[in-house]
Amino acid sequence: MTSTEALEALKFQGDPQADAVIADLVASGRSRAVNAVLAHFRGNDQPIPEELPESVRAFLIATDNPPAWADPRRLARAYEFFVDDGVHVASVLTFGAMVNCYAHPRAARALTLTHGLNQPHRRLSETSQFVLSMMGRDAFGTGGGFVPAVQKTRLIHAAVRHLLTTSGRWDVAADGVPVCQQDMLGALLIFSVQVIQGMRRIGISVTEEEAEDYYYVWRVAGEMLGIPASAVPESLAEARDLSATLVEAAYGPSTEGTALTRDLLALYERLFPGKVFDGIIAAMVRQVVNPEVADWMRVPRSRAWGRVVRTGTRLVRLAEGAEDSSELAEAVLDRAGALLLGGSVRTLTTGQSTTLTIPTDLRERWAAAGKCPAHSPEPTLT
Repeated sequence: MTSTEALEALKFQGDPQADAVIADLVASGRSRAVNAVLAHFRGNDQPIPEELPESVRAFLIATDNPPAWADPRRLARAYEFFVDDGVHVASVLTFGAMVNCYAHPRAARALTLTHGLNQPHRRLSETSQFVLSMMGRDAFGTGGGFVPAVQKTRLIHAAVRHLLTTSGRWDVAADGVPVCQQDMLGALLIFSVQVIQGMRRIGISVTEEEAEDYYYVWRVAGEMLGIPASAVPESLAEARDLSATLVEAAYGPSTEGTALTRDLLALYERLFPGKVFDGIIAAMVRQVVNPEVADWMRVPRSRAWGRVVRTGTRLVRLAEGAEDSSELAEAVLDRAGALLLGGSVRTLTTGQSTTLTIPTDLRERWAAAGKCPAHSPEPTLT
């Protein structure tokens, strides 16, 4: 287990490889041209564009492969888990993981300074695409699309670090480096360990082997993101401990966090038109996250929907076992999953361009199971 001192040191550590690229692009004024090229760089097998500056090409070449220790068998098992339960992972990402991210005051402040308070769809879209790319078949190998996704994520994070540290609005000595390695480790634990915990809170059956495999994929992704391998726990048990002592211990109220949560809830509410579902979003959030976090983020209480969600096996457990006979449960579950699976991207973007692509293998298998449309929206939606 990484020492307390080492974990604290991660607050002041960025991503030297990616940070050097951004420094070069800013100094040479070539950021826009690079963005235009990278927008079309989406496949692991796609040649690195020749017209990119040498600093970018060198970065893409150096970060082109998953770690040597990555076990294809475990990655394949995690893929099958996501095929079966991706809609449930999506539900917890929708109702819990985003709010938990906002419960971290430093991360909430960085998001606010970068995107403002009125773009919850952007954060959701970026997270959705990352998870979808990571969980496709052979995501890390031939035919997959995760390698460019993780490389571009590192460059985006480096750009945010540069923006905030040069803006005069961020005190590195007091708050550490923005989007630091400690923040990255915390996000990894939120999207892996805490997602599994959230699934179980709403009654989804997840075996320990499935939980271990899902966390394993995130470990592989974590190393590709540049998080020091020594900081990422090898076992799920250690990861759970670190999630409690590092991530959950840092949760707390903040003006930025509550504002981000309010806008996120408003976005979700728009997916459920009419009055029938009023209060269901807040009730689901309160079921997935810790009560204290929900209170800090000022998630509204709804006695009626709270009882519905808590009663018996709880709403989503009922949905999992009886989707055919429960139109209400099916509607809630499908709507939540659609946020990640791509069905509501046009609604979320509100006229702003975004890119969200479901890997072909996942789209086909989910379509066969009736979990998402056979023909999902193509990239660059408006």
